[in-house]
Amino acid sequence: MKIDRWHRLLPAVLPAVLLAGTLLLAATAGAERPLAAYGHVAPSADGIGKTYMGREIAGVMGWEGAQWLERRSRAGEERPDLLLQALAIAPGMTVADVGAGTGYYTWQLAQRVGAGGRVYAVDVQPEMIALLERQMRQRGVTNVVSLLGSERDTRLPAASIDLAIMVDVYHELAYPSEVMDSLVRAMKPGGRIVFVEYRAEDPAVAIKALHKMSEAQVRREAGAHGLTWERTITALPIQHVIVFRKP
Repeated sequence: MKIDRWHRLLPAVLPAVLLAGTLLLAATAGAERPLAAYGHVAPSADGIGKTYMGREIAGVMGWEGAQWLERRSRAGEERPDLLLQALAIAPGMTVADVGAGTGYYTWQLAQRVGAGGRVYAVDVQPEMIALLERQMRQRGVTNVVSLLGSERDTRLPAASIDLAIMVDVYHELAYPSEVMDSLVRAMKPGGRIVFVEYRAEDPAVAIKALHKMSEAQVRREAGAHGLTWERTITALPIQHVIVFRKP
């Protein structure tokens, strides 16, 4: 009689048992990987009022300012030639230009990886993607894949990237933790993630404060994703280049 009664009760209690198990698994997973701790402050003139690891996130430069990315003085001010030389990008590599904008760096990366390589150009603004694709057509570049990402996800293929670069981009990410998670997933083992940011430590760098980052802050945030710091390149006039590897 007792066994028969439990058989009759089982269909009613089983969903509750399964739900409790699901909640327990979710809680355990959350303990292993806590959600990003974002805070909120009164927005500054250049920020979005959202904080991450002690800094306010800067507002995104809209596609309306695209001409600034292509300004003639940029090559002399920032020396992209020194940056690309220091990164030793080789033919055949698969590279991601995250926050590619108009493609100022994309086509230069495409030249270095050659016909046997590939460059993924990621941006969250469809208008920027359109400008980038037009520039690639005008330059006859055929080894670039444009990719419309989201605020939380680069949407890059998993375990596919040898090197990812973010040039003056990371400080504007509305969800830096989630974007970094997606970027780490996209990297091959041993792949490099490169942060290029205006130097916050140098008051002579005439860039608004929220659009600069210190090396210490970059290393703190990248370290939260299990990345290993490899080196910091200081050869550029107003930016530092901070290189990490995925173990």
